[in-house]
Amino acid sequence: DEHLDRLENSLAEIRMQSPLTHQQWRSIIERLICGTEDQSIYLQITRGVMPKRDHAIPPNPTPTLFAMCCPITHPPVRGIAAITLTDTRWQQCHLKATTLLANILLKQQAVDQGAAEAILIRDGHVTEGAASNLFAVIDGILITPPKSHEILPGITRDLLLELAEKHHIPAEETAISAEALSRASEIWLTSSTYEIRPVVELDGRSVGNGEIGPLWHRMNELYQAFKVSLRNP
Repeated sequence: DEHLDRLENSLAEIRMQSPLTHQQWRSIIERLICGTEDQSIYLQITRGVMPKRDHAIPPNPTPTLFAMCCPITHPPVRGIAAITLTDTRWQQCHLKATTLLANILLKQQAVDQGAAEAILIRDGHVTEGAASNLFAVIDGILITPPKSHEILPGITRDLLLELAEKHHIPAEETAISAEALSRASEIWLTSSTYEIRPVVELDGRSVGNGEIGPLWHRMNELYQAFKVSLRNP
């Protein structure tokens, strides 16, 4: 439901009405899914076919819908390297939209430098990864940047905050300066497909002791248990 709610919110902000109800989306998803392995679902909606090239929104468009599923494999967890880059994206990053060229170029810049992800910095504070949300353990507190137009409101991000509250893990939604990030004992990057990725190297320097941290192990354990509870309600 959280994913579908975010879809509807994004559609509303770009002046599109959702062409389907939650139940109709569910029916499509259920037709796609088969087997018992973990799978990812991807949905994309466009305004449809334009009669001519024009930047104005056409009246009463007929949307084009695309949906697919892919198996998700879970290789052994390893810490990843990340680099910090200036956040050059637009001012409405909270929208889940296809306008991802800036994200792609930023992530590729990280890959070109031998890193798995770019952690983005805007006006001296951390926003998120090029394709992920960010958590950091600073002075024993699990911190993630607050929701705003600067970050995508990730569903996995929200779930981790719920699990932290339920299991009495100190957590806060507050701004993280670039300086504070550099002294974090743990850094994680989260998304629905990659789940929780521990960062053990940032800008060529070890995060903490350079190993996956104890709080990551605890949170990953809680996350995997939550997945099991969804399979066996």
